[in-house]
Amino acid sequence: MKSITTFKFYSFCIPFTNVCIHILYIHMYISHHSSSHNTLTKKMSFASKLLYAFFLILLSSSRVTHNINISPSPAPNPAYYDDNNNVFDVTSFGAIGDCRTDDTSAFKMAWDTACMTIGVDSAVLLVPYTFCFLVKPTSFNGPCRTRLTLQIDGIIVSPDGPKSWPWNFKRQWLMFYRVNGLSIQGSGLVNGRGQKWWDLPCKPHKGVNGTTQPGPCDSPVAIRIFQSSKVKIKGLAFKNSAQFHVRFDNCDDVVVDSVTINAPASSPNTDGIHIENTHNVQIRNSVISNGDDCVSIGAGCFNVDIKNITCGPSHGISIGSLGVHNSSAWVSNITVTNSTIWNSDNGVRIKTWQGGSGLVSRIVFRNILMVNVRNPIMIDQYYCQTKNCANQTSAVIISDVLYANIKGSYDLRSPPMHFGCSDSFPCTNLRLEDVDLFPYKGQLFENPFCWNAYGSMQTVTVPPVNCLLEALPGC
Repeated sequence: MKSITTFKFYSFCIPFTNVCIHILYIHMYISHHSSSHNTLTKKMSFASKLLYAFFLILLSSSRVTHNINISPSPAPNPAYYDDNNNVFDVTSFGAIGDCRTDDTSAFKMAWDTACMTIGVDSAVLLVPYTFCFLVKPTSFNGPCRTRLTLQIDGIIVSPDGPKSWPWNFKRQWLMFYRVNGLSIQGSGLVNGRGQKWWDLPCKPHKGVNGTTQPGPCDSPVAIRIFQSSKVKIKGLAFKNSAQFHVRFDNCDDVVVDSVTINAPASSPNTDGIHIENTHNVQIRNSVISNGDDCVSIGAGCFNVDIKNITCGPSHGISIGSLGVHNSSAWVSNITVTNSTIWNSDNGVRIKTWQGGSGLVSRIVFRNILMVNVRNPIMIDQYYCQTKNCANQTSAVIISDVLYANIKGSYDLRSPPMHFGCSDSFPCTNLRLEDVDLFPYKGQLFENPFCWNAYGSMQTVTVPPVNCLLEALPGC
């Protein structure tokens, strides 16, 4: 109370200070120009000194009183920034990490801050260990001003099922758009919580008739990377995506290394890694188990090297499906080596729809172990998901495919090798070297199947593929 009274008193006195200044100025003027009035000058000199002292007291008192009673607003707390290694921790941007609170805004704010960092070689967006972050569908956009590393050491979970998702964002969960020089790495887990999506009545269920019910069936890809280059994903675990776990579209210079992907064998369309219109790709040293292809290669891909993959249970490693809806597809320079496929519906497969166009060529499958695989080697140019696809004359052409040192066991429900090629455009230059495939159980061999397939056995093959046509078509 005393402080407030003092402030009011001095505030009242401040206007009189201005009056004193004007009186002092008038006195000094008179003293300078009126030397004949000495007595008056002396008296006014004394008065001026008194007024000057009074002025200083008022001025200093008012300043002290203002400093005591009016404090400046505190500065806002800066976002976490480490000058040594440029780390942006999502918890410093407000992320809670309790698996229930929506942390999407904190992730976006941390991304935007790291992405716009200048004057450094790289920035790190940290998802720390021991936390579980709920992140809703969102897009992390570039281009960024520096190379960016998303370091995931904790857990990221999606909303739980279709009812928790925005109606207009059901094609992907976490999208990275136009980000060059991006690394996504760490020891953490990305959990798509896909069970409620898989249970939709429109999803393909493995029943007696394989029937489905109509309805909206768009399901989100867990990680989609679009129109980006120099992208690396390393060390992470992915689990139970509603659809594909990782998808690359229109990308260049991609490396996927040492990842683990898990989903139930019955989960529909849960491809591990899918690439489309993407080139110069390395996928290596990874373990994938899911309900669809471990790796699927779509249209527009070339220069793809896949090696040291453990795949299964799954649908194997596939090129395709290609040519759907009479589309054009071009795929070349694909190599799959030093890998194991086990307890899977397919091994290495090329699948195309009737009616498409384009070319699949210069394909190598080498040093692959098959364990209880239903279709270890397969070309299917009559791919159809409904069993009601009409025959069409055009097709994606398949040529120059090498199968070398492929050994192991197959499920007797299907032939160990299936080459079902187009009536109009046969497969050409199929070559087999050191292929040895035996029944997983029993001793009865199934003969390979060929239809309009041209090629050769470079060495003795078990079982022998006598159905291959040797002459070139038209000769």
